Amino acid sequence: MPKSPRFPPTSVRSVEVLAFPGVQILDVTGPLQVFASANEHIARGGGVPPYRLCVAAKEGGPVASSAGLALATDPLPSTPAEVDTLVVAGGPGVDAAAADPDLISWLRERAGRARRVASVCTGAFILAASGILDGRRAVTHWSYCDAFARRFPAVRVEADPIFLRDGPVWTSAGVTAGIDLALALVEEDLGRETALAVARYLVVFLKRPGGQAQFSAALSLQTAGDRFGSLHRWMQANIGANLSLPSLAAEAGMSERSFSRYYREETGLTPARAVERLRVEAARQLLAESRQPVKRIAQRCGFGSEETMRRSFLRLMASTPQDYRSRFGVSSLAVGTPP
Repeated sequence: MPKSPRFPPTSVRSVEVLAFPGVQILDVTGPLQVFASANEHIARGGGVPPYRLCVAAKEGGPVASSAGLALATDPLPSTPAEVDTLVVAGGPGVDAAAADPDLISWLRERAGRARRVASVCTGAFILAASGILDGRRAVTHWSYCDAFARRFPAVRVEADPIFLRDGPVWTSAGVTAGIDLALALVEEDLGRETALAVARYLVVFLKRPGGQAQFSAALSLQTAGDRFGSLHRWMQANIGANLSLPSLAAEAGMSERSFSRYYREETGLTPARAVERLRVEAARQLLAESRQPVKRIAQRCGFGSEETMRRSFLRLMASTPQDYRSRFGVSSLAVGTPP
């Protein structure tokens, strides 16, 4: 398991990113650019670049990413030298990588020499295959969380965080969440000021508001059996209508008591919380794509009042509707009637 390195924390930190055929290119280049930008920021101030970067693969040489672009890689380091940060990328090739006994054996050994280990997106499958995540909390891309939990029952999967830390092991959600994770690692190493400077340069949030469940409320409600799939589609089509417990139970053809119990068992949420998620998602789309007044959007999405919608946004998005629109709304629309 990861442990404290023998070199002083002020030394140049080695960062190794594990790649493989079919790797998701942003899982590699996103975190790498964060560390590289930190190097540039420190160098501009007259300091010594704090990170030494390496992309490694089993055979070394060009490795084809899932996008078709080849990455130049070094062979897997075989020396006993310590490594500061070991990052495992994800992508469509993770299943083959996780089934490669030589790669997994190397990963176990290398992780034991690292101060910290991290995965990006579905790279968590490779970490879990090595046993590094056993007994730990972890996150991966929201669309793979159920499959991950079934495949690795010894790992405590959390579906919502953009990234999370369990001791020296860090995992992140889908694709661009690797940038969020890398910024957190830079902040831990070099302080908030440097991490914020890097985030500003890359034009990203230092700490992104909300979790990854915000990106598809309807999909986050799906389960393996999807017992209430048709109900969820009906809820989306009638988002501004009466979606009270009696209304939902009637649509599902169940008593209120049975519906409440089975729905929570199936989705992990109360019906009221599920309705709230779907309404926030509908409001997000209108806030981003139209210039309708916030009050009108609240009414169209079934919140009843602007204040109710504001509270829901703060709870689920860590942002107000106005702040969300200012960040993600259209910059300009043709003059005329709002869509």
